[in-house]
Amino acid sequence: MELTVLAAAGATGLELTRQALARGHLVTAIARAPERIALPDSDRLIRVAADVTDPEGIAKALRGSEIVLSGLGGAGILTAGARAAVDAGRVVWLAALGTGESAAAAGWATRALLGLFMRAELPDRIAADTTVLRAGGTVFHAGPLFDGPISPTRRTVGIDGVPRQFFPARVSRATVAAAMLDEAETPRHTGRIAVPLAR
Repeated sequence: MELTVLAAAGATGLELTRQALARGHLVTAIARAPERIALPDSDRLIRVAADVTDPEGIAKALRGSEIVLSGLGGAGILTAGARAAVDAGRVVWLAALGTGESAAAAGWATRALLGLFMRAELPDRIAADTTVLRAGGTVFHAGPLFDGPISPTRRTVGIDGVPRQFFPARVSRATVAAAMLDEAETPRHTGRIAVPLAR
């Protein structure tokens, strides 16, 4: 399968790229500085320089993409990235649990903290999610991320399946990447929000 990864030099994008290659996929890894994609060269890895804030450049980089997985996380660029991605192909998008449609599932404490610390970012995040969902993509709302292995008890649920907790459970980037790649390979949450859980 041919996959395209946005923000492939970032922590989650790099994990998506690493796991996609391990699964045998051909990966076009897009980053502003593709030399920072810290993976060995491979005949199945194509590094491309592009920036989602450059509409012509990102459109060119995404041309021919069938499935786009996004590791974008920076404020102010998400909506631009989402628009470019949905114009290219089917999208599997990463977002934060507690924003937009998953706000109620994350609990009042998380909503309060996100409203306080991410107030300026929330409109961009919600608009990006909406863009992807309207185009029939899948948006993964993940709890706080950390570096660690894939959880052996991982699962993916809809918003209604999120356990009620004071704060959302942490989940490793590797677990999130695995869930996103599962969705790319076998769509089960098309047009909906999915939540990766470690247990």
